[in-house]
Amino acid sequence: MSAALDPVDWLLFSLSRAFRSPLAVFVQIQGCVICLTLAIGWAFAAYVRNREINRMKDAMECGNSFAFLCHDINELEHTNQVNLPRVTVVMPLKGFGEHNLHNWKSQITSLYGGPLEFLFVVESTEDPAYHAVSRLIRDFKDDVDAKIILAGLSTTCSQKIHNQLVGVERMHKDTKYVLFLDDDVRLHPGSIGALTAEMEKNPEIFIQTGYPLDLPSGSLGSYCIYEYHM
Repeated sequence: MSAALDPVDWLLFSLSRAFRSPLAVFVQIQGCVICLTLAIGWAFAAYVRNREINRMKDAMECGNSFAFLCHDINELEHTNQVNLPRVTVVMPLKGFGEHNLHNWKSQITSLYGGPLEFLFVVESTEDPAYHAVSRLIRDFKDDVDAKIILAGLSTTCSQKIHNQLVGVERMHKDTKYVLFLDDDVRLHPGSIGALTAEMEKNPEIFIQTGYPLDLPSGSLGSYCIYEYHM
């Protein structure tokens, strides 16, 4: 029995000696620091999220029913909304899935008060998405400026990129901002307004994108949290 344990004891002794080497200790310390940084960043993100939720609740109790959209309810007045820049939403489509119709409805149901157009771009009328989108546009023709565009078959790049480029070519000439959406995105009614407000607030911003999770800022800690979730 003792002879059978000798190799095990030798292995444990070797591992113990290896883990006590300067390199191993450095790796362990580095791992602890990274985990601690991620934990602190995660806790800070939760704190910022809860603080924002509490701010919304307080604003709603004070009479701002649209606190989830903007801090100042006066921003939603017609005199402020009519001065908002024109936005074009380009949606390259292919096929028709189970949740596509619901996603498209959420995308065109926007509380944005400025000029807004939606361009659904498909390869051809043979695409199953074409007929579904055509029916959707007919149902909302009196409420939404939406069009379906035939992009044709791509010969120089992916079909999705080709559809996006054709959508940009066909958008309104006075459009200031373009929002590209995939057909699997379920959009919040205030998303377009929030994105546009940030672009207007910071003219230096050239492009914006979204995260699948809440991040407090663009700091190193935020990116650590992002990598952790990914």
